[in-house]
Amino acid sequence: MNTDKIYAEAIVNEYSNKSSSKVVALRKLDKAVKIPAEIFTFTFGIIASLIAGVGMCLSMKVIGNGTTAFMVFGIIVGVIGFVGMCVNYPIYKRFLQSRKNKYAGDIIRLATKISGENKS
Repeated sequence: MNTDKIYAEAIVNEYSNKSSSKVVALRKLDKAVKIPAEIFTFTFGIIASLIAGVGMCLSMKVIGNGTTAFMVFGIIVGVIGFVGMCVNYPIYKRFLQSRKNKYAGDIIRLATKISGENKS
């Protein structure tokens, strides 16, 4: 086995023009399905955890004026944040599934074209 030849082929593949490849189009479609769902999930999760943190700070009298009203308000805000964190994953799964349903036909059609070309 010639490792120099394998390395040279890997470099050629890295720098070759792949913009017209069907595999690249399939990867772009796959990213179009997954990236929006991931961006939404991370954003929603960060916001929910920040809300929970503010609620905990209010309830432990770290921020606010330390009255009982602020403590109760902090507990309510914290619970809202924790509920947001709990529903984040089911929302992500549902959002991802709806994106998969939207793009399924195009992805399957392109994947069968690619697999049909590889068999020939």
